[in-house]
Amino acid sequence: MKKFLFSLLVLIISIQVQAQIQEPVRFNSKLNILSETEAEITFNGLIDDGWHIYSTEMPSGGPVSTTISLEKISGAELDGKLTFKGQEIKTFDKIFDMNLRYFEKSVVFIQKVKITSPDFVLKGALEYAACNDESCLPPTEVEFNYTKGNGSTVNATDSLPTSNLAVNTSVKNDLWKPVISELNNFGETSASNDSSWVYIFITGFLGGCLALFTPCVWPIIPMTVSYFLKRSENRKKGIRQAIIYGLSIIVIYVALGLAVTLLFGASALNALSTNAVFNILFFIMLVVFAASFFGAFEITLPSSWSTAVDSKAEKTGGLLGIFLMAFTLSLVSFSCTGPIIGFLLVEVSTSGNIIAPAIGMLGFAFALALPFTFFALFPSILKSAPKSGGWMNVIKVFLGFIELAFALKFFSVADLAYGWGILDRETFLALWIVIFGLLGVYMLGKLKFPHDDDSKTVSIPRFFIGLISLAFAVYMIPGLWGAPLKSISAFAPPLNTQDFNLYTKEIHAKFDDYDAGMDYARKNGKPVMIDFTGYGCVNCRKMELAVWTDTRVGSIIENEYVLITLYVDDKRPLAEPIVITENGKEKTLKTIGDKWSYLQRSKFGANAQPFYVLIDNDGMPLNKSYAYDEDIEAYVNFLQGGLNNYKK
Repeated sequence: MKKFLFSLLVLIISIQVQAQIQEPVRFNSKLNILSETEAEITFNGLIDDGWHIYSTEMPSGGPVSTTISLEKISGAELDGKLTFKGQEIKTFDKIFDMNLRYFEKSVVFIQKVKITSPDFVLKGALEYAACNDESCLPPTEVEFNYTKGNGSTVNATDSLPTSNLAVNTSVKNDLWKPVISELNNFGETSASNDSSWVYIFITGFLGGCLALFTPCVWPIIPMTVSYFLKRSENRKKGIRQAIIYGLSIIVIYVALGLAVTLLFGASALNALSTNAVFNILFFIMLVVFAASFFGAFEITLPSSWSTAVDSKAEKTGGLLGIFLMAFTLSLVSFSCTGPIIGFLLVEVSTSGNIIAPAIGMLGFAFALALPFTFFALFPSILKSAPKSGGWMNVIKVFLGFIELAFALKFFSVADLAYGWGILDRETFLALWIVIFGLLGVYMLGKLKFPHDDDSKTVSIPRFFIGLISLAFAVYMIPGLWGAPLKSISAFAPPLNTQDFNLYTKEIHAKFDDYDAGMDYARKNGKPVMIDFTGYGCVNCRKMELAVWTDTRVGSIIENEYVLITLYVDDKRPLAEPIVITENGKEKTLKTIGDKWSYLQRSKFGANAQPFYVLIDNDGMPLNKSYAYDEDIEAYVNFLQGGLNNYKK
């Protein structure tokens, strides 16, 4: 944002503050008198896309529950617990290691009240916590104040925006002075984006490539291309029909992806992907398919299905006949493509993108259809294409090992959900070490399965895959003693499930009090890093595990900075409530979390976590702020830039 005139500076700063102060949830409250002895307070909430607020009575150790508290009550009493109306979404959260419940789009919370006197007073607040995929806001209160006397009723005070901040003299000192304009002079920091469409497409394309080189698909390619070229009167028409055949394959699989989205919806798919029962079923399915790929048995759809479609295609001419032949391929190849498609749909559904399944299927189908079109355009190359044989069974067994490894990932989610404690981190890693170790031994030709040929030679690609697999197994061994293993942190159970942990590089703050930490930093001549976080902040934990554990990051934080971690959802009461002025109204800070949340808003003009800011001993910023972004190089540059500015 450019500064044209000095007289516009204040306006520019206020706009910049508004850009960082997020207000994704808007509540209004109302008192409904039902009878002389009954009433209810309703809180109608609208939630922006991408955000959610947590439900009531969340498990201990989880995010902040939505609760109602009373500051003053007379002539009335609460009747039962806080209830809600709306679609409650239930999902398992890996970071919190528990089942969570929340609301999207809208929700209505209801508190019933018994009226015991014609004149009554109800004063209090509804407290809730809002999060999205990148950050969480500190607990927010919707204050209400209803009094009835002399026939009058005063409506509740609606929640107010957190702009136009003012610091009250009871907490004001130089260290609390707002530095929003100084902070913005360093520039904006952008958080990382969700999975892009290109990434999802590439994921699907790789899945299609794997399916392509299986015994269910590869042998069909030369037969199908030859069929089209011989069936047509001329080569030009045959090529056109083969291309239409490839496009039909794409249409079929993209339609499958769209159907999944339309049936379930993006949010339902995301919830389903973390559902414990679903994960158990998917674990069983992958184990069964892995056993099939190893040669224990053959999984095929009823032959009558493919026969019926194939005969229909023979009788039907034109585009419909070609489309039905493509559909026949989809049915015949199910035993090889089924588990890959299922796994792909589950993974891309967690991206939160409503058309992600369709994009993933587009990539999958594109890889599957590519050889049909290619060989139709260049039929002479078809003669030199590798023939199906023992190498195809090697790929099938390779997929069996991969599916077995990922089956454990799904079982791990269910194990954490039910608290069985069967698959802790050591057990999971031990099984993966064995699986990838055996895969390496197999690829080197030292392990045989029923459908393998008797060849004793090993191809160069197979040799290198074997080496990579064995190296990966060796890489995971230190994890048995607590090594972070960042490359598989998305698959393995969390580090806190590890019984035996020798890892000692976790970063811990020296202070959890801003004023005390600043006093220490001033006396020791060190710059300060403030970590605004929350017990209920998922991405705060991700940053601590993925970024702070890096050697360079950890060394700079521990040796060069005084780290102050401030929890904005700390519910411990303050020794004395603090009265501040915000938005032109007085507000009372009652808890430690209230105080640190206010510090973040008033001094730095932000209210989302994680939020990292570097300041000198006078409380002035040394660099731009940093939010959720797991780019280690960017974080190192952020820390080093602040350090360089401090030394200047």
